[in-house]
Amino acid sequence: MTAAIILDTLERAGDKCADPAPLVYRRLFELRPDFEALFVMDSDGGVRGSMLATCFNAILGVLDDSPSQRVIISSSRFSHGGYGLADADLDLMFTAIRDTFRDLLGPDWTPEAEAAWAGLLAEIAAIT
Repeated sequence: MTAAIILDTLERAGDKCADPAPLVYRRLFELRPDFEALFVMDSDGGVRGSMLATCFNAILGVLDDSPSQRVIISSSRFSHGGYGLADADLDLMFTAIRDTFRDLLGPDWTPEAEAAWAGLLAEIAAIT
């Protein structure tokens, strides 16, 4: 049931916004303004787009209980440590996605969606 709710929010937000990347990164930089400097070399947005696609794949993988996506999240935690990021910093990307989609859906965001996403974010944060 939780997976269905999250998938529904992804689909409905996608219907409202074909490319959420600028909105997700705006939200991420609101949460952590210092992160914007990490993307100074990403002049065409390619890195941001790739990272967002990886996050969406990770979300889908966690919903499907895919061991490979859990390994990817774990290895991303390790590799991003090289940029001075802690595990919780990486989790902010998923928070920014949730917040952006909540904003896109506005009054259509339900308490069930909030609870489902809270569970998903907690599950992702527990992957080390």
